[in-house]
Amino acid sequence: MRKPVPFLDLSQFPIDLKSALKKKFGEMMDTGIYSGGNELTLLENKLKELTGSDEVIPCSNGTDALEIALRVLEIGPGDEVLVPALTWVSTAEAVYLAGAKPVFVDTDTSGLIDLKLLDTHVTAATKAIIPVHLYGKMVDMKALNAWAKSRNMKVIEDAAQALGAIQEGRSAGTWGDIGCLSFYPTKNLGALGEAGALLTRDKKLAQEMRLFVNHGQIEKGNHIVLGRNARMDSIQAGFLNLKLEYFEQWQQRRKAIAKIYLEAFFGLELTLPMDILGENHNAHLFVIQTDRRDQFAEILKNLGIGTAIHYPVILPRMKPFGDSKKYPVAEMLAKRVLSLPLNPWMGRRDFETVIKMVKYAYSKTS
Repeated sequence: MRKPVPFLDLSQFPIDLKSALKKKFGEMMDTGIYSGGNELTLLENKLKELTGSDEVIPCSNGTDALEIALRVLEIGPGDEVLVPALTWVSTAEAVYLAGAKPVFVDTDTSGLIDLKLLDTHVTAATKAIIPVHLYGKMVDMKALNAWAKSRNMKVIEDAAQALGAIQEGRSAGTWGDIGCLSFYPTKNLGALGEAGALLTRDKKLAQEMRLFVNHGQIEKGNHIVLGRNARMDSIQAGFLNLKLEYFEQWQQRRKAIAKIYLEAFFGLELTLPMDILGENHNAHLFVIQTDRRDQFAEILKNLGIGTAIHYPVILPRMKPFGDSKKYPVAEMLAKRVLSLPLNPWMGRRDFETVIKMVKYAYSKTS
C-alpha cells in the first residue's frame, strides 16, 4: 500500500532533532527559568547574525509583532494603512486592532502587493504600508522603500513567511522601519508553540518595543509606559536556538526539493513558482496555479497527498472587513492556488510520490 504524504506533519521530526529538543527541554527544566534569561539573549544574537538586523526583539507571535509595530510608530485611529488583498488575516487584523483602517491593494500574479497600484490608494490619511513577502517571495523592497520615503510613509515588513530570503544582500524583515517575523510551528524556522520577533535598525524604536512587550516595564516594578505581556517564553527561545543550528541545512533541502518539482512539472499546463530558486525566495511554500484547483486538490486528497490553499478567501471579502471593491488578480489567485508538500524532512519516496500523483491528477483534469 502506498504511504500517504501529508502536507506537513510536525510529529515526524527526524529522530535526532526530537532527541535534541527533549534534551533541551530537560536542561531548561533544570534551570527553572521559563521567562527571560540567557536563551532569550542568545536568540536575539543569533537572529541578529542571521538577518543582519541591528536590533531584534523576541515577542509572543507574529500577529502581536505587527500590532506592536503599528503602535510604536503611533499609527492608530484616523490613519490608513495599505495592505495586500491576499494574505493571512493577521496583516489587516493588526491594523484594526491598532485602531487604524486597512486599505486593500490588489496583488500581482505572484500574490505580492502590486506596487503599480499604490498611488491610486493613497489619501491624506495614509500613514503606512505593510508589504507581505507571501509564500516566502520578497516584494521589491528597494522600489517600495523609495516610493514610501518620497511620501513620508512608514514601512512595516510582514516577513512572517520569509525568514532566510535575501534581496540585494539584505534579509527579509530588515528593509522597513520595522520587520515582523513569525515562528509559528509551520514556518521555515518554527517554535514548538507560539513565538515571533521584531527587527529594526532604529535604537529608539527598539527600546519602545522592548518596553511594550513587557508591560512598559524598564525594570522590575518600574512601569514607565503602558504596554502588555507580549513576551516570548524562554522555552520557545531555547527550542528556536536549537533549531537555528539546522536552519541553513533545511533551507538547502527546501530548495533542492523545489528544483526537483520544477523539473518534474515542466511542460504541464500549470503555473509554477519559477522564482522559488532565487535568493529572494525562501521556498516556504511551493504554490502551483490551475483553473481546476478544487478538482485537482480532491484527486490528490483521494490519492493520499496533502495539499493546502493559501488563501481561499481574500481579506476584503471576510466579514470583519466587508469591502466590496474589485480585486481581480487577488480574486483570481484565491481560486487557482494550491500548495504542495514541501518541507526539509521529506524523503525521496515522499517527493517522488507527490510528483507521480500530481502528474496523474493533471492527466485527469486536463
